[in-house]
Amino acid sequence: MPISAAQRAVLLAATTVLLAAGCSDNGDDEPAGDTPTDMAGLAAQHLEWAPCPPPSAAEGGGPPPSPLPGGTAWECAFMDAPLDYDDPGGEKIELALIRARARDQADRIGSLVFNFGGPGGSGLTALPSFAPDYEKLRSRYDLVSFDPRGVGRSEDVECATDRELDAYYALDFSPDDAAEERTLSDAQKKYAAGCEKDSGAMLPHVGTENAARDLDLMREVLGDDKLHYFGISYGTELGGVYAHMFPKKVGRALFDAVVDPRSGTEDGALGQAKGFQLALDNFAKDCVAREDACALPGSTPDEIESFITGLLAELDKKPIAGIGDRKLTQTHAVNGIAQALYSKEYWQYLEQGLDAADGGDGALLLSFSDSMNGRNQNGTYSNIQAANAAINCVDFKERYSLGQAKERLPEFRKASPVFGEFMGWALASCSQWPVPGAWEHPDVSAPGSAPILVLGTTGDPATPYEGARAMAEALGEGVGVELTYDGEGHGAYNSGNACVQNLVNAYFLDGKVPASGTVCK
Repeated sequence: MPISAAQRAVLLAATTVLLAAGCSDNGDDEPAGDTPTDMAGLAAQHLEWAPCPPPSAAEGGGPPPSPLPGGTAWECAFMDAPLDYDDPGGEKIELALIRARARDQADRIGSLVFNFGGPGGSGLTALPSFAPDYEKLRSRYDLVSFDPRGVGRSEDVECATDRELDAYYALDFSPDDAAEERTLSDAQKKYAAGCEKDSGAMLPHVGTENAARDLDLMREVLGDDKLHYFGISYGTELGGVYAHMFPKKVGRALFDAVVDPRSGTEDGALGQAKGFQLALDNFAKDCVAREDACALPGSTPDEIESFITGLLAELDKKPIAGIGDRKLTQTHAVNGIAQALYSKEYWQYLEQGLDAADGGDGALLLSFSDSMNGRNQNGTYSNIQAANAAINCVDFKERYSLGQAKERLPEFRKASPVFGEFMGWALASCSQWPVPGAWEHPDVSAPGSAPILVLGTTGDPATPYEGARAMAEALGEGVGVELTYDGEGHGAYNSGNACVQNLVNAYFLDGKVPASGTVCK
């Protein structure tokens, strides 16, 4: 069935774990034909585009993508890339690509490459899902996306079986005593060991710098002199790293829902705790403004949030009925609340889910949590969270023990009574990781780059608004063009705001760079 703008917004927030696309295999078999043996040969490789079959389990399952308006079919291909760019003649991996060709081939500008975030989100599932929003851009661009290394149909990272993941995600990720701390530590150790056992050769090579090198190889293979790029959420971090590494190759680029490049592990987690709390505050204010039409108890935002924290405390003591034989735990409920806050259009379902959970029915909140974790209705999981862990842990060098995370909890609790505890403990998620990290934070300075639009949303829960200004400043004078969407949700272009879309479309299609500081409402 076609999906609504609201559903697409939540899928974007969830880094698109539910819908469809795919290619012809997942790189586990030997590639057809001769594999190029050096960078020149890799850049000259010919992509064998073919109809997209149904997606793999790692992408989330489902049917193949439906044709676009006018009957344009989606095509998929694999691109060879070095596992290790320091050894381009060594082992190769396959990266999965998807495209829909421009409507006007005579006036075609080139390829517009999308990364929808995560890290760990599948571009092969996301792009067909959101394609109706990009029909204007498809007038002169081939729309292209990909599964980054470690993700989906590309050479992916796996860490646990579906049954093991059910148990893992039901754990208490905000331990209350020493016994629960040991349980969490043991589970994290087992998870990291599973990643090393199943995907050890990939783990050192899935970081953002290598993904940026993949982007530049992709640009050459697609036949473009410059990379035209549309990055959302983590895709803005990837785009910033690309601009730093290849400033002269940047074409027209948009960073939407911007990751703060100044943030390391702790600052980034604290910023997200504040961002989700802001979104929850706005949700509570909206509920109060609707008076008797709001199903939640409380006549003030504080009273509604007290109801939510009380519900979470009860779930910590005793989970309730969820879906099938799976229960709604406190951890699932916090995940579900966060997932629903990614889009204002889903606030109504968050209200319903909280009200139902108060009555003993946790199915709706659990379904939101499942979406966050990449769990499909048939009980299988995409690899979104495995890839997310692998990429983050090889990017960032900080390694917090549970004890060190515990010491920082007061600041996180102050930032968010609902989300702070969980995000504080999450600092330790890389503590057991088998490979070291690369940086404290990414370098995105890009002197000599073409102008890049940097678009922040004032009510964004996942990538707080302040990150857009920080990214624009870090890119450098004359490069970062700061734009603001005064609204709610994660991602401004897909919100449907006409002002935002008109500015972005004029930039991509006609090269019109808007004035830095422009605000859309």
